[in-house]
This record gives sequence, structure tokens and C-alpha cells, in this order.
Amino acid sequence: MPGRSGTETVSILIADDHAVVRRGLRALLETQPKWKVVGEATSGRDAVEKATALRPDVAILDISMPGLNGLDAASLIFKAAPNTRILILTMHAAEELIQKTLKVGASGYVLKSDAERDLITAVEALLHKKTFFTPIAAEVVLDSLRDSTRKRAPHANGSRLSPREREVVQLLAEGKINKEIAALLDISTRTVENHRANIMGKLKVPSFSALVRYAIRNKIIEP
Repeated sequence: MPGRSGTETVSILIADDHAVVRRGLRALLETQPKWKVVGEATSGRDAVEKATALRPDVAILDISMPGLNGLDAASLIFKAAPNTRILILTMHAAEELIQKTLKVGASGYVLKSDAERDLITAVEALLHKKTFFTPIAAEVVLDSLRDSTRKRAPHANGSRLSPREREVVQLLAEGKINKEIAALLDISTRTVENHRANIMGKLKVPSFSALVRYAIRNKIIEP
């Protein structure tokens, strides 16, 4: 990435539909030696066209722009100029927007209220192929990850199954037949058959081989 060595100019594109915001961002960014704002865009489509033509090192995009919003513009820029690192600059810290930022290929998210403090640091991070999320946005991402982990937890490592069902899965995957399993667990063969049917239904696996793969994947047995 140009600019990391300190000998090459870092090129930056700013996209915001408010002239006063663009002027403020330009003034802040160009306090850094060899950082140059090579283009300004007033809409999402304008940003895509200029990013495609200029191939800047960093594109700073507002989310709320006319015609094409910053997130959709980011997605198109990511495809047209994959070496351009994208930083979203916005007034909003909504979780949905932050999640979409990650999905469209942007590497940073800074609130306009934090720009004076965080923008230079954010651009530096992007130039070094790192990500940067302003503190409140980073907290939203972490909270989302924690929630997602909690929601997945009941299904992780086969724990959607009861302890007895996990025993049955392990024995089946180890090659035991229903009669052997019944003897080992001191239950009837019919009960084993019922467990097997319930397990296949819960896991939505179509075959015995798929059940074995499930057992290996979820560490119920070792391959």
C-alpha cells in the first residue's frame, strides 16, 4: 500500500454531500505529510466513478448520500478498485449499519462526532491493512458477536442433543449396532431405534454417513 514507507504520497477520496464537511475533512487529512485528497464526490455514484478512475489508497464515504448510499457505493468500489481501502464516516452508530459496513468490504467505521480524534488514526490503520472502528462502533460489533455466540451456544458441539442422544451418536459413529448399544446403555433395542430416529430428525441429517460426519465435526468422536 503506497504511503507506508513515508516516501510516497497517500491518495484519498472524500465522498460527502455537504461541502462544509468535505472542506473540514480535507483540512484535517492534509495536515499529514504526503497525504493528498485527490478527489471529492457529492453522491454515491460520483464516488464510485471517481474511485474507479483515481484508484485512491483510501476512500472515505458518508453513508447518507443522494442517489446511491455510501454502503452500496462501498460495495461497488470494493469490486471496481479492490486495492482501495474504504472507511465509512457517518453520524450513526446503529448496529445494522455497522454490520453492513463489514459485509460490503469496508475496513473502518468512524462517527463524524469522533472524526477530529479518530480520523487520522483510522486512515493510518487502513494504510497498514488493518481495520479501525471508532470506540462506540467497536463496542456494538463486540456486543453483536457476544449475542451471536450466545445464540449459537445451544447448538455448538452437538449440544442440541441430550446427553443420552450424544452417547447414542458416539456409539453409532463408532460402528456399534442397535443391539450392542442397547446392551451397553441398559435400554431396549426399541429405545435405541427411537433415539436414532429422534437424532436424525433433530440434526436433519439424511444418512448414517452424514451422522458420522456430524459426530466428527462436533468432536463427539475422533476421526
